[in-house]
Amino acid sequence: MGHRTPLFDTHLAASARMVDFGGWDMPVNYGSQIEEHHAVRRDAGMFDVSHMLIVDVRGARARDYLRRLLANDVAKLAEPGKALYSCMLNERGGVMDDLITYFLREDWFRVVVNAGVREKDVAWLQRHSAQFQVDIQPRPELAMIAVQGPNARAKAAGSIGPRSAAALQLKPFYGAELDGWFISRTGYTGEDGWEIALPAAEAPKLWSSLRDAGVVQCGLGARDTLRLEAGMNLYGADMDENVSPLESALAWTVAFDPRERDFIGRAALEAQRRAGVKRKLVGLVLQERGVLRGHQKVIVAGVGEGEITSGTFSPTLERSIGFARVPADAGEYVEVDIRGKLLRAKPVKPPFVRNGKALVAL
Repeated sequence: MGHRTPLFDTHLAASARMVDFGGWDMPVNYGSQIEEHHAVRRDAGMFDVSHMLIVDVRGARARDYLRRLLANDVAKLAEPGKALYSCMLNERGGVMDDLITYFLREDWFRVVVNAGVREKDVAWLQRHSAQFQVDIQPRPELAMIAVQGPNARAKAAGSIGPRSAAALQLKPFYGAELDGWFISRTGYTGEDGWEIALPAAEAPKLWSSLRDAGVVQCGLGARDTLRLEAGMNLYGADMDENVSPLESALAWTVAFDPRERDFIGRAALEAQRRAGVKRKLVGLVLQERGVLRGHQKVIVAGVGEGEITSGTFSPTLERSIGFARVPADAGEYVEVDIRGKLLRAKPVKPPFVRNGKALVAL
């Protein structure tokens, strides 16, 4: 038996199919994964993301601390509530986790980490906290519900009560604490919406209210197809401690300026840049019938080999899509070994889909 979120019984009552995900018992779907996917692209869906962990970083030097810990630079965060996406690296430049950091006050930042590495992340954060005299406060008592889709905020507004007026004014990639809940205009689907953190005991009531408002219950299966269409990496699949952000299509998240900022992993990334990055992460659209899956071999004629890191059938594009780590000089087409057959695939720059619209040529 794995860890359970405050919504575990709610999922069972809705006949969800439960699976293990990073040590947590989570719903993979409530019936049709395809219908759940389309609900988010076309209307509104919701996900239990309470397996992720909120960590508050408090102290007068919280900003200095996070400038050391993260590859992106929290000095960019000037307005209260503004969020920043970043990787947290080890000394070798490998990705320990990718996370979102919110600036709430000069002495208070909020970090949201991934489920499968939450204990490791907290230990790492605590290990480096003493010299900056910051307090690391995990918040496991908070549940999280993501409401996503073009109509998500409108449909969810009634369920969050008097908080709705302020929540509807949030700009993309901003969050705010509103009457004991933390609501942010962020997500992992490529659609608009909110992620709502609230006391665990209040989560079942909110879930029920959202369902009554016409927000579709969605599981991790749809969340995975949505994030892949949206060109968003999955930790543990598309990057991990053994690959750098430069090899994971995440160079844009690394702030090398100012040069004097010595973040953990910087020296390793600079050495990799000087030597030349040998591999890159690309999007792939399969040109023939078949389905891309993780760990399939990718053949780059005359250059070398790579590997699929994530793959699925895209319900929006009605094609198989994926991410692959391939040699840096891979060309216009590659071949993927699917059950012994070499099928042609076209490298593209993600995202594949955003706001319900195809962004790549098929």
